[in-house]
Amino acid sequence: MGFRPKNRTPCRKPQGRLKRPAAENEYFIKRITPAAAFGRHGFGRRMGRLFLGDLIIMIAIENLTVSYQRKPAVHHVDMQFDDASMWAIFGPNGAGKSTLLKAVMGLLKCNTGKVSWQGISRRDIAYLPQQADIDRSQPMTVFELAAMGLWYEIGFFGGVNAAQKKRVMQALERVEMAEFAHRQIGHLSNGQFQRVLFARMLAQDAKFLLLDEPFNAVDAKTTYTLLDVLRHCNNEGRAVIAVLHDYEQVRAYFPNTLLIAREKITAGKTEDVLTDSFLQQANAAMQKHDYAQWCAA
Repeated sequence: MGFRPKNRTPCRKPQGRLKRPAAENEYFIKRITPAAAFGRHGFGRRMGRLFLGDLIIMIAIENLTVSYQRKPAVHHVDMQFDDASMWAIFGPNGAGKSTLLKAVMGLLKCNTGKVSWQGISRRDIAYLPQQADIDRSQPMTVFELAAMGLWYEIGFFGGVNAAQKKRVMQALERVEMAEFAHRQIGHLSNGQFQRVLFARMLAQDAKFLLLDEPFNAVDAKTTYTLLDVLRHCNNEGRAVIAVLHDYEQVRAYFPNTLLIAREKITAGKTEDVLTDSFLQQANAAMQKHDYAQWCAA
């Protein structure tokens, strides 16, 4: 028998929030007391969320279903990624991990549900797709590729000023690629190319870093160098959300994990999520099929 859709009750608006504006990016405003807002430099944290004045910053996913040819890659997923958090999206092959990330970025149409960016705009999210999705044949230097992280500031044809050049070079230094700044990207190894893509992401100086299988076909030394870069970014206050398939990497570097198998299995602290029971549940969910009867409902 195929899956049945989960019974869902309509979401109620939390009390104390103002009406949402009709805009592409939705901003949810919550009243907080001065005591809750007080903190270092006027910042305050409550319930794991960062408040800038009255603004909550997060990415919220509500009842999300995304289908290919009427068969869902992910279905009825609810999730929240808070500012300054660090999450791995983990699951079996074909579980819909990359699909979920693309839906968050607005690259795929949702059949049901929605994704809202709360307190942030598109320029606050840096997205690193899989290497296979990136054209490496363009005549471009390492510096020029890394400088594409400045796109929201300078556009396609804007010049790079001294301060911006310094920022790009600092990003290249963090991934140990500054000495290759003038090399053509077509002459780089997979590991070197991935380092430059990380530098581009760092140059954007975004609040949220979204990465899709960032360590595929990358050597071990580069992998752990870049994992350390992600950890450092999170320590600086950036949110990191990465699709991964390596169990040990997730356990060693990511304090939180979303486990999916086309549906959300569970989410929370990694040590509580990556248990034999939940992993078996994820594998069992992947064996089920015949979603077509209800996936577009």
